[in-house]
Amino acid sequence: MRTEEQVLERIERARRRRPRVREERITLAHGAGGKASGTLIDAVFVDAFRNPELERLGDAAVVGVGDARLAFTTDSYVVSPLFFPGGNIGDLAVNGTVNDLAVSGARPQHLSAGFVLEEGFPVADLRRIVDTMAAAAAAAGVQIVTGDTKVVQRGKADGCFITTAGVGLLDRTVVLDAGAARPGDVVIVSGPIGDHGVTVMLARGDLDVESDLVSDTAPLHSLCAEILDVGGDGVRVMRDATRGGVATILNEIAGASGAAVVVDEAAVPVRAEVMGAAELLGIDPLYVACEGRLVAVVAPDRADAVLAAMTRVPSGAGAAVIGRVADDPPGLVLLRTAFGGTRIVDLLVGDPLPRIC
Repeated sequence: MRTEEQVLERIERARRRRPRVREERITLAHGAGGKASGTLIDAVFVDAFRNPELERLGDAAVVGVGDARLAFTTDSYVVSPLFFPGGNIGDLAVNGTVNDLAVSGARPQHLSAGFVLEEGFPVADLRRIVDTMAAAAAAAGVQIVTGDTKVVQRGKADGCFITTAGVGLLDRTVVLDAGAARPGDVVIVSGPIGDHGVTVMLARGDLDVESDLVSDTAPLHSLCAEILDVGGDGVRVMRDATRGGVATILNEIAGASGAAVVVDEAAVPVRAEVMGAAELLGIDPLYVACEGRLVAVVAPDRADAVLAAMTRVPSGAGAAVIGRVADDPPGLVLLRTAFGGTRIVDLLVGDPLPRIC
């Protein structure tokens, strides 16, 4: 018991240290959504741009314009390959920004789109990407109203990079925040995890594996609206599980709330194809990115109603309760394994599957 307490004390001391980038140059790990990313964001960007809204580090910032409350977000997409089963960089860019707004409790309204194109990039591929973006925007009920295009020399990019920003209207009184989770709350995931990351990895051809798996990229605005309609102020937080997967989101919630998140491994929905590929790659599906899945933390008296409502929406048909928020150990995520043991689910330094979004 004493050994366990010492380990927890060391973890807590490490988390209290001021973030500092020790590397002299940027690595792929700095863009992976794990510990290296968090350190870079805190030690460089937050330190330079510090303000109360930025320090929340939510999926979107909440800003006031007159009497209106808006959610504002931006994201860049560098996925490789550009085209993969179930989608491409275009619908990924639209859905990703729509989802950041939706899980913040906003109704997505307008997007911008910026393109960095490499000299020699096929115009036919660009048209295919743009057509997909238009269809995704229409499906999400948003308009792409402004944008920008830059072209760089051959070899200075990887075909096409896209940056999208979005604004949404916050017309609900509920306040969603990772720090709002409380002991007793229920943790729900909206469907099978890891589909997108594994699909992209298989599309690269690095593994000689054939699969019918497709990306889960999809807009979540309807699902989020249903959750809030039913759950009301019992919905503590919603986050979409992109870079770093569900494990990273749960660690952010545990860290911000000062509570523990206890997950039942057997309850986490994972497709057999994803589990098989993850085992070949030596990775945990909890850390694999999704692009159409969210994690919701809900008050216990609203959990059954929220779960039932989620399963009525196509993007939430596979929703499942995967755990609970607990008092102890504060700030940590614990996994109850299928063998009856318990282990800490910590943040990874980097990402075993880079450039998946």
